[in-house]
Amino acid sequence: MTRTTQQDNTGKPRLMVIVASVREGRVGKAVGDWFVEFAAEHGAFDVTVADLKEIDLPLMNEPNHPRLRQYTQEKTKRWSAMVDSCDAYVFVMPEYNYSATAPLINALDYLSQEWTHKPVGLVSYGGVSGGLRAQQHIKSVITCLSMMPLKEAVAVQFVNNHINQETGVFQPIESHQSSGTAMLDELVRWSAALRTLRPAHESA
Repeated sequence: MTRTTQQDNTGKPRLMVIVASVREGRVGKAVGDWFVEFAAEHGAFDVTVADLKEIDLPLMNEPNHPRLRQYTQEKTKRWSAMVDSCDAYVFVMPEYNYSATAPLINALDYLSQEWTHKPVGLVSYGGVSGGLRAQQHIKSVITCLSMMPLKEAVAVQFVNNHINQETGVFQPIESHQSSGTAMLDELVRWSAALRTLRPAHESA
């Protein structure tokens, strides 16, 4: 199997925004939609979206260790190709019980080499903490995959106060936007730096 570093035809690195909530009635889709548009307007990345609700990965069911990349399930193969094609990621994630969501952990656990030496930005949301405890928890998983979690992040406190009840659209405030810009600026730098650690082609 061949591993490649992907960029669009403009030379921009590719950013995947991963929407981590899969439950019915979620607000994560609204937050994710905002950030996808925000990242596109930033202009430094070719932006793609991975909605874990739509991808619908089952609880890890591959017989071989992810480091081998010997996948047997079509959903895994598609997920591997999606992740492998990107240079950086942003997780749009709620906080459940002071932690990250099970679907996000599961999606990370499916793969190994595809994540290696790539930076991750975090957009969390919740109540008074804005999901910061979930951010701290997911960082331990990210680093075990040899990824680089950024300290620059977006934390949305009392997220329901920022959702238009008529349209369902997320309405950011200035701090969300300034934090998002700082995070994207750092993702640009880290994505360029870490790309030097990833060979253009690598046998797995």
